[in-house]
Amino acid sequence: MSGFVSKTARTLSLGTQEPLKRLSVTLSVVLRRLRIENLVLIREAELTFPPGLNAVTGETGAGKTIFAQAIGLLLGARADASYVGVDGSEAYVEAELDVPEGFFEDEELAALAELRPEDEPGLVLARRVFGDGRTRAYAWGRAVAREDVAAAAERLIAMSGQFEQRRLARPSFQLDVLDAFCGPEQLDRRREATLAWRELAVARRRYDELARDAGAVAARLAELEALVEGVEGLAPGEKEELRARRERLRHVTELAEGAAAAATAIAPEDGDGAASLAALAERALAPLERIAPELAATGDELRDLALRLREVGSDLHAFLASLEADPGEVEEVEGRLERIAGLERRFGAPIEELLGRAAAARIELDEAAAGHDPVEAAAAGVAAAEAKAGALAEELRAVRRSQARPFAEAVSRELAGLGMGEGELLCELEDAEPGPTGSDRAVFLIRPNPGLPFAPVADTASGGELSRIALALAAVSGGETLVFDEIDAGIGGVTAHAVAETLTRLTARAQVLTITHLPQIASVADRHFRVEKIPGDPTHTRIEELDDLLRREELERMAGGPEFLAALTRR
Repeated sequence: MSGFVSKTARTLSLGTQEPLKRLSVTLSVVLRRLRIENLVLIREAELTFPPGLNAVTGETGAGKTIFAQAIGLLLGARADASYVGVDGSEAYVEAELDVPEGFFEDEELAALAELRPEDEPGLVLARRVFGDGRTRAYAWGRAVAREDVAAAAERLIAMSGQFEQRRLARPSFQLDVLDAFCGPEQLDRRREATLAWRELAVARRRYDELARDAGAVAARLAELEALVEGVEGLAPGEKEELRARRERLRHVTELAEGAAAAATAIAPEDGDGAASLAALAERALAPLERIAPELAATGDELRDLALRLREVGSDLHAFLASLEADPGEVEEVEGRLERIAGLERRFGAPIEELLGRAAAARIELDEAAAGHDPVEAAAAGVAAAEAKAGALAEELRAVRRSQARPFAEAVSRELAGLGMGEGELLCELEDAEPGPTGSDRAVFLIRPNPGLPFAPVADTASGGELSRIALALAAVSGGETLVFDEIDAGIGGVTAHAVAETLTRLTARAQVLTITHLPQIASVADRHFRVEKIPGDPTHTRIEELDDLLRREELERMAGGPEFLAALTRR
């Protein structure tokens, strides 16, 4: 008994201190903000999530499930009229997410990519539930298909329960996890393979067009000429440079006012500023240094300060002079950006890719002008693209085969520490139709005890086991934003501490949100939210972030309350 008390007390005392050390590390954040309005009992909540581990706790029946329902809506869950609270005619959930580089290049996200605002680096997804049970989905405030919102959200947020079962059943997800375990070089190789597959698709379309209709030759050459002419005068990286320049020009008045105020304070054109006052102070002390040598150091500092202030003043005046831009420059920058955006819309690819295509287009145009057979050249292009895609697929396969066993063993070790006894994972690789990720299919099989047959993970594990399997996979392969709703189902004691330790390790590679009733897990969180039912007419649920004092009180409640802990201490 005494051992339990000391361990619990130690966990509670560290709960508000130890995680702060991890926050000094730069971690990824995917889910930045979640807004909930009139969803069941939650009237309104706007939650901001930092890197690391975020814990959501509360009494049984307080409404923690509603938090999970909100994220479930973004992942495509169906809804009905019961989701709408009594404070309005509709419920609304919105999330602001960061996306990795190349996120919108996925073919399944093409519909969203077309709607993406020009200057929007992230993704804003939302679902609205009306009083009659109808729903509507949004991306950046524009109506889209529910399936498109779900497809994007599933690539960024992994949630336990039915959603995790759906993900684990997908061979593409299993292949993603294995490749992540293989390391950054494998992920780079996958990106190359995806690009090679896209180039192969383009080459095949080109060949089909040319072989099917001679008239397509002229149309294609015209399109190539349009591409070459369209990118004429554009350079790699110019789009980002133009965006930065436009942002500066938009704030030129603000920049000028601030810099002018600083220049006036330091080195005004008329009167004394900080630089001249520092020089005056130095001159006042100079004759006294012979009488009081201890003033020499102060005099040196003032001389150095006056010199540095004059340099700063000069820099500020030079900066002000640089702001005197041509009034038509904004229009010129906007024009070039619009030109780039028009090219990207017309040819369906980022400008950097179009510049590469234009180089190949020039070669093709030159060959056509020299009388080369375009159909023959297109066939050679298909063969070259197939060879490149095939070589990358073989490289991917070789790495996967070498890492499949170490991956399975690493996951099995994690499962053992998470209370799944002698559970064992097996990763099998099967041949698949060639595609953007190669020509392999990964299959995860599991058996809970030795001697039992292996079976697909999604068909074998229970809800709580699925959450722990997802945690084990993430612990060895990383992840995006991971949301655990049943991670602590049926566990406690030593296993609970093991789960907490694994979640803590995982935060170095992913953002984690967990709904939990265990103090062992909540005490190691970087941020702690409490779900609380507020009596009234009508009753409603509140979600609030806890400060150190409220967090300590909540952890004590979760551990059994002050009286229970005191009784254990006395025993």
